[in-house]
Amino acid sequence: MAPQEKEQDAMPNQRFSSSGYDISPLPRTTVAELAKKLDPEAYRITQKSVTERAFCGTLLDNKKDGVYTCVVCGLPLFSSAHKFNSGTGWPSFFREVDAQHVARKVDRGHGMARTEINCARCGSHLGHVFDDGPKPTGERHCLNSASLRFHENGTEMPPESRPAQDQTKTTGAAPSAAAGTAVSKTEVAYFAGGCFWGLEHYFQQGPGVVDAASGYMQGSVANPTYKDVCGDGTGHAETVKVVYDPSRITFRRLLEAFFVMHDPTQVNRQGPDVGDQYRSGIWYVNDEQKREAQAYIDELGTSGRFKSRKIATQLEPADKFFPAEDYHQDYVARTGNACHVRNPW
Repeated sequence: MAPQEKEQDAMPNQRFSSSGYDISPLPRTTVAELAKKLDPEAYRITQKSVTERAFCGTLLDNKKDGVYTCVVCGLPLFSSAHKFNSGTGWPSFFREVDAQHVARKVDRGHGMARTEINCARCGSHLGHVFDDGPKPTGERHCLNSASLRFHENGTEMPPESRPAQDQTKTTGAAPSAAAGTAVSKTEVAYFAGGCFWGLEHYFQQGPGVVDAASGYMQGSVANPTYKDVCGDGTGHAETVKVVYDPSRITFRRLLEAFFVMHDPTQVNRQGPDVGDQYRSGIWYVNDEQKREAQAYIDELGTSGRFKSRKIATQLEPADKFFPAEDYHQDYVARTGNACHVRNPW
């Protein structure tokens, strides 16, 4: 092996992204070993920078909630919260889960200059990014399905796809990106506070929030539509499902943000939106969430923050969550329209 190759294969100083993942570039030998496990199509695309045929990728029409990771090393790259239908024939996202997870470089192949995107940890080819995407970024990350692996929300992430904990306090050494590090699983919380557009938008910005999605809960009809819920007869509340990493953000912090975003003293309304579908509510998934939520509501009630106004937030066990129609998801980010919800971060 030539001296330059030995230098390239040496493990560099470890680097961690702002969201807590080990993004240290993997040695070429490690990448080669990982790539051996790929099917021929994924190998050609990720290691030879080939582009799959339009409208042929397995993830193009995937509408499930979850995270898209690098098929080679497992680093989380994109989220369903930022996926949109570009009509181009390839899975498209308007942003990365963390900009530090995706590297960019100029691609001058095919007689044009484009911006190629690669996994920041293993260097595998992902696709290209263009400046014709929706707000707020205006970008379209055009991905090859074969370069990604999808993990649906609620399923356990493999070690290589989890954020790295700071182990220096106990072992004196940082965790390895190649091996992965065990962390707590993601948890789910449900909040209703008026129109779900604004709640979803600001919950997505919370540090430690993996995903937030709009939907309907606590009603009497299965698979309700927006029209059904607006008819004021199903009992559903516009609700945001928040998937979060408890090692990075607590349920208490989510509660604090929720009570900043909306006015919990309004009954069956939120500003100009009137009806029981706009009521304030916390739908708890376990006794611990119920205890914490009730304690915080009691704390707010005696704090004087709302003066003589009584907190109307309902506290109920979570019923089934029904995702809202696609055009409601990421509404504020896609349209740029403002909402009455206040930024709590």
